[in-house]
Amino acid sequence: MTTELTMLALSIVLGLVQIVLNAQSKNMQYGYWWAAGPRDEARPPLTGVAGRLERALSNFLETFPLFAAAALVAHAAGRHDWMTVWGAQLYFWARVVYVPLYVLGVPLLRSLVWNVATFGIILILLSLVL
Repeated sequence: MTTELTMLALSIVLGLVQIVLNAQSKNMQYGYWWAAGPRDEARPPLTGVAGRLERALSNFLETFPLFAAAALVAHAAGRHDWMTVWGAQLYFWARVVYVPLYVLGVPLLRSLVWNVATFGIILILLSLVL
């Protein structure tokens, strides 16, 4: 399996971890009766760590489809070069670092790390057009 596909698979695992962390923190804030029920009642916005985990997951879900599409197109096109390898690794590792930075509330560094992950996607796309 190529590095790009490995990073894609690991990103899927990262997404699942974020979903579980988000769900558990939400359950702790709203209660397990809410989680087990139909969730029809309006609830106040999540606060603290639970709110940050939800926003970090939302951010991941915005970028992951773009990364997955870029990695799969590169694989289908037979593109496997330093740009696709570095792009996939930058995306994955920056997304790993992003979660704790978001949860801890580190603003500027978190934004820089988001840019690194986005640059990873751009590198893969550049490899496809150059």
